[in-house]
Amino acid sequence: MGLNLNDKKAVVAEVSAKVATAQTIVVAEYRGIQVAHLTQLRAKARAQGVYLRVLKNTLARRSVEGTQFAPLADSMTGPLIYSISDDAVAAAKVIADFAKTNDKLVIAAGNYAGKQLDKAAVVALASIPSREVLISQLLGVMLAPVSGFARGLAALAAKKSEGAPAVAAEEAPAA
Repeated sequence: MGLNLNDKKAVVAEVSAKVATAQTIVVAEYRGIQVAHLTQLRAKARAQGVYLRVLKNTLARRSVEGTQFAPLADSMTGPLIYSISDDAVAAAKVIADFAKTNDKLVIAAGNYAGKQLDKAAVVALASIPSREVLISQLLGVMLAPVSGFARGLAALAAKKSEGAPAVAAEEAPAA
């Protein structure tokens, strides 16, 4: 059963709201995937904070019209599932990880911050560590010199405390 005009307007408004705050959109062809596998994909997307939806392509085109994702409209043909995320990497990561285990999900295209992405670029974007991992790596790099300095001071203090009783013992007989 098709959607009436009010339902279509509601879908376009909902997707447009997601697109307005999104950094990345990835579209993939899902032809031949079992319902159970799509349910698993939706669960993974939900856990990552990714908006994942099967849409009519005409409604998706209207949703991206006038946004930075407008060039993606040319790639919107066939049965597509749309992955939209506020995180730059999450949408690509969810789709690419699922495509590794299920060969029937074929990445069609993507768009990151207004730049059109092909399949290879989407996979490359998915290989970037998440924001939390990058922040923790940066913090580790920033703390390395401080922790190295602290270990050096601790080693120096330990060396002096080992040598202090021996020096005191040597000075005592001389006095």
